[in-house]
Amino acid sequence: MANNKTQHILSTSSNLLGFCLVVLTSFKISKFNEASKIDEITGIACILLIASCILSFLSIRTAKEHFSAKYEKIADNIFIVALLLVFVVTFMIAFSFIF
Repeated sequence: MANNKTQHILSTSSNLLGFCLVVLTSFKISKFNEASKIDEITGIACILLIASCILSFLSIRTAKEHFSAKYEKIADNIFIVALLLVFVVTFMIAFSFIF
């Protein structure tokens, strides 16, 4: 019974990827990236979210149930890590905790 979470992972990770790209672009434009680690954390979150999107898409497109479930599980685990990084970045921005 694979693909029960895949569509949700794909749509949510692509939306969060857009959020991360806005944050990353904002920090690059405002020159805060020299004095902050937020852009590095956001960059890692972007890479993880892209990986989650690709694996979710592969899970949807794969015909074999075994591989589909495997891709979904990996995408789910990567998505959780990326979501935690997005939480850290949001926390740091909201409370002006920039290091």
